[in-house]
Amino acid sequence: MVKVVLLFCLGLVFLIKGGDWFVDGATGIAHRFHLSELLIGATVVSIGTTLPEVMVSATSAVSGHGEIAYGNAIGSIICNTALIAALTVAIRPGKVDRKALGLPVGFFFGAAALYTVVSYAFGYFSRYIGVALLLIFVAYMICTVKSMKSSSADCEVEITETDKKSSVVKEIALLIIGAALIAVGANLLVNNGTLIAEALGVPESVIALTFIALGTSLPELVTAITALAKGHGALSLGNVIGANLFNLVLVIGVSSTLAPFSIPQNSMLAGLNSSLVLEIPLMLFVMGLLTLPTLIRGKLSRAQGILLLILYAAFCVVQFTI
Repeated sequence: MVKVVLLFCLGLVFLIKGGDWFVDGATGIAHRFHLSELLIGATVVSIGTTLPEVMVSATSAVSGHGEIAYGNAIGSIICNTALIAALTVAIRPGKVDRKALGLPVGFFFGAAALYTVVSYAFGYFSRYIGVALLLIFVAYMICTVKSMKSSSADCEVEITETDKKSSVVKEIALLIIGAALIAVGANLLVNNGTLIAEALGVPESVIALTFIALGTSLPELVTAITALAKGHGALSLGNVIGANLFNLVLVIGVSSTLAPFSIPQNSMLAGLNSSLVLEIPLMLFVMGLLTLPTLIRGKLSRAQGILLLILYAAFCVVQFTI
């Protein structure tokens, strides 16, 4: 068991470092093409920090563990919102650009509506649903690029001499090595996470919703802490919301396209599937609590962050009592 735990931890390390290098490489390449920082954060950085979830979930689905793919996506959204974003909001709330926030929030709730209907009406994510979610991802990327192209000139990226001299080869190498580490880390995490779940008698869906979800959300946490330290809490918020959208359209989209799966039935709450009575409603509620008041008032409040943190703590407690 010690070896299994060590390999599980090694998988987390590979995921974190791989995601870090991937983002560095992708950001360097994006800067080279004179894209705005906002565009980079809304697309490249969010995709980069979501890659661990994509790799873990796709690997899980293909290997016959669809409950990990499903649980990891929802668990990551809840973790991103009620823990990572909540921490930044509770520590340093601030104003946000409602116009910039509206696009990812609108796409998230649109994708969430499709996700919810499929979950409650069918309980099965077919290959067609996976393709539909991937098409939403493509539409979001197109709309984001168009939005950024029409944005004001003050969104331009300032290219320094250091940026100009940095090696394209190094950036590409970071991209490739980062992706490789993510792939290896995903395999280690899924394989050993499953063994740990079996040894402890804990349902795989619970492991996915807590430990694996938190582990694969660490790139978002690192990004959030870095942005907070530099006084850019709003950028962190945008990255979290973008990552949440990608968890629905990329993580579930890729997983169900490769290997369709049913909603797990092994966790029950009050005699009902916990996913339908707890996890999906909580996912929608915490995203609504984070974004809707912010869109209305144009700023975040410390009370939002504290309430979200309380909800996340309660969620973790419930997961280990059902």
